[in-house]
Amino acid sequence: MAVDYDLVIIGGGSGGLVVASAAAQLNAKVALVEKDKLGGDCLWHGCVPSKSLIHAARVAYDTRHGSRFGVYADPPRINFREAMGHVHNVIQTIEPHDSPERFRGLGVEVIFGSGQFCDRTTFEVNGRRLTARAFVISTGSRPAIPPVDGLTEAGFITNEQVFALTECPKTLALIGAGPIGCELGQALHRLGSKVTILSSRDRILPKEDPDAAIVVEKQLESEGIRILNNTRAEKVRIIDGKKHIWAAGEEIIVDEILVSAGRLPNVDSLNLAAAGVAYDKTGVNVDAALRTSNPRIYACGDVIGGYQFTHVAGYEAVYVLTNALFSPIKKFFPSKINYRVIPWATFTDPELARVGLSEQQARDRYGDDITILKQPFSGVDRAQAEGSTDGFCKIITRKNGEILGAHMVGPMAGELIHEIVLAMANNLPVAKLTGIHIYPTLAEVTSKTALLHQKQRYAQQTGLQNFLCNLFTFFRRF
Repeated sequence: MAVDYDLVIIGGGSGGLVVASAAAQLNAKVALVEKDKLGGDCLWHGCVPSKSLIHAARVAYDTRHGSRFGVYADPPRINFREAMGHVHNVIQTIEPHDSPERFRGLGVEVIFGSGQFCDRTTFEVNGRRLTARAFVISTGSRPAIPPVDGLTEAGFITNEQVFALTECPKTLALIGAGPIGCELGQALHRLGSKVTILSSRDRILPKEDPDAAIVVEKQLESEGIRILNNTRAEKVRIIDGKKHIWAAGEEIIVDEILVSAGRLPNVDSLNLAAAGVAYDKTGVNVDAALRTSNPRIYACGDVIGGYQFTHVAGYEAVYVLTNALFSPIKKFFPSKINYRVIPWATFTDPELARVGLSEQQARDRYGDDITILKQPFSGVDRAQAEGSTDGFCKIITRKNGEILGAHMVGPMAGELIHEIVLAMANNLPVAKLTGIHIYPTLAEVTSKTALLHQKQRYAQQTGLQNFLCNLFTFFRRF
């Protein structure tokens, strides 16, 4: 059967753009369908603007607290509109890399419009019916809105509207205490908003190492952010121009509400049933080769649930590209994705980063055959010099030194975790992390943590030697 394209990619976010760019450079005939703007959530509403805002907020915080180092300044005057101007300047600088012009220059046919599958082999957009050897679904996700009585009527914002603000809300409530809520909550608080975070769990950042999450929680509270754990919004009303939230028997009055209560996959408009693609509330179902229940159709990124990060979408895109573009071979010998070494970070201050198994996951899988290595940043001279001693590095290993996972909370944790990521990806034992590190650097936290494994083994060996010596001495008496 003749087809129009080698690949039709639906969704111009991080995963879709990687597939489109690489496929076009391999001389494949590619169509990229996007209903809004190329770049996806990461460029317009996620990673890029949030980290730009976080940096502006960090400058404000450091200026305000310079007296710790003998540097005194008047309280900083924050021009919120100009801070947001920095955010938009960064977006505009990066956007050309994801522009339609760039991809058309690579040979990709970029089609703007909202489409759907007509059947298992055809996708329709703007009245055109597109056929292809393979399709890729990379439509991303959107904010999940909790069913709170009166929330919609009262109005709220999500990460999709927050960067359009021109004035900082004087008072702000965040519904949700995951990475988005904690990052934006701290940033907006540092830029002048009085923030309350409503966490439905017993702590913020519930997917992270509990000890690490507590370090971040204490920092947020020390800055004046109010955190209400085990608290869900029950109803919202507008009274005298203010938004009143009732939660856990308390009435919280704010100027604005920011909802960060999880994400939903963008699948509703695609008519996946007609294409024979199975999905559920978490997203499109895929196998280890990222194939859907229709072997012609692949999926990657947020739309399949799982790890919802830009770098993971790009990682998945490589497997999709290989399997979809070389489908005659890969039908029998597909490249299967491996999520064993997936790092991520939450860019609060202090930062929190992790890779691999949590301590509990390691105990569940390996029982007593694990060792926990934990080094506080207070034991790192560079952290002392910079007054950033809160937090720690925790490496989880098997007793033979195999690295199972790592968790960091502290200064630059999102950068420092990569040394451990590299070691895990190459199956290096923890002892390899003890090599020479520049002094004084924050990176010493990794070598100091790894060195604890050797110290523990030496202590065990010494204990055994002492036991044998004592036993020998005892038997010499007879």
